[in-house]
Amino acid sequence: MITVIEHAAISTVDADGTEFRDGHVVIDGEHIVAVGEGTAEVAAGRRVDAGGCLLTPGLVNTHHHLYQWATRGLAADSTLFQWLVELYPIWGRLDARITHAAASAGLARLALTGCTTVADHHYVFPAEGGDQVAALVAATHRIGVRSHIVRGSMDRGASDGGLPPDNLVEDTEAALLGTEHAIDAHHDGAPNARVRIAAGPCSPFSVSERLMTGAAELARRKGVRLHTHLAETLDEETRCLAEFGCTPAEYADKLEWLADDVWLAHTVHLAPAAIRRLGATRTGSAHCPTSNGRLGTGIAPVRDLLDAGSPVGLGVDGAASNESGGLAEELHQSLMQARQRGGPTALTVRQALWMGTMGGARCLGRERELGSLEPGKLADLAIWDLSGLRYAGIEDPVAALVLGAVPPLKLLLVSGETVVADGELKTADESTLASELAAASRRLR
Repeated sequence: MITVIEHAAISTVDADGTEFRDGHVVIDGEHIVAVGEGTAEVAAGRRVDAGGCLLTPGLVNTHHHLYQWATRGLAADSTLFQWLVELYPIWGRLDARITHAAASAGLARLALTGCTTVADHHYVFPAEGGDQVAALVAATHRIGVRSHIVRGSMDRGASDGGLPPDNLVEDTEAALLGTEHAIDAHHDGAPNARVRIAAGPCSPFSVSERLMTGAAELARRKGVRLHTHLAETLDEETRCLAEFGCTPAEYADKLEWLADDVWLAHTVHLAPAAIRRLGATRTGSAHCPTSNGRLGTGIAPVRDLLDAGSPVGLGVDGAASNESGGLAEELHQSLMQARQRGGPTALTVRQALWMGTMGGARCLGRERELGSLEPGKLADLAIWDLSGLRYAGIEDPVAALVLGAVPPLKLLLVSGETVVADGELKTADESTLASELAAASRRLR
């Protein structure tokens, strides 16, 4: 099926930063086949008049915990470690039905804020919790987006010096076998994959060295990517220095976890040498500004990471530390935090959009298929309606998107298929999702 989108302001986010004031995109099936100025010379197909709108690539969320949509609003005034200690026992009661309801609601919220690809780090596997990964895969197909499901793991309970309770951690070998099973059952390496799997031990304070090295060996043998939390808080740094005699970044480097097949969540507390090392190894960073602000963990050195050559994407993080759960607002928050840290020129509106699209695609290893509007790439795109009062008089549409309120979506496409139209989710009923989530939250609590 041919789809022609016309009369839009277009920010392609390609390598040259190409933009059109009144342009078109032509889609044939799953792929973009033409992008340009003016009206498309195509006679047949569905035509979408996007006058008054901005057309961008679909946004890419590089870090999330979708199961946490069932525990929003708890531990509202806690530090990260306090928050985790309070919520671990609740998460220990997760089952596949709760996870599916939470993930479906979280993915719907992401789609309604322009997100087409989601990296979800799921590291809680209660003994009686059923098939957690399958629940996430089913939610992905239900909402119609793409997912990079990070099969997480924890094997250091409180009795071994870790933070989580013992009943919430796995045996090391069981965690590695569970990760391998998830890869074998669900990973799709095709360019148009809707579901991919990555390996993701949770964090240095909940994972043994054996699990970190074993996960890296497994991922590289299977050809999948690696993800973990790193350098999120000063508490984590203090703990690593006391236990390992080095910073979290130095610990990751020692275990061969700084490489171009790795992206790390948060990376807030990095020494200049660590920033240079992430850049030299092309290790990615998932910047989660709202979550970092919610938990008071600090402001990540985004400008320095970008200058060093590290791919930086944006992440929403778990709903328990970001109750809004929308991705488009992270464009705004990333710019605000970068300028708070580095001054008014630390990040431009287009650099914020780049992080939310191409930067995220690079973190996930999908820059050849996603992240920009170019012929041959997958037709994952967002059409933002800038015609209302909130944007009247703003000449630069990218500035309107990044600096203003999150615009409603005229259209969100994934592989050319409609997920959102005129601000409404088309793949599932929102009231049903809300009812399922409310019931899941009551059961969990």
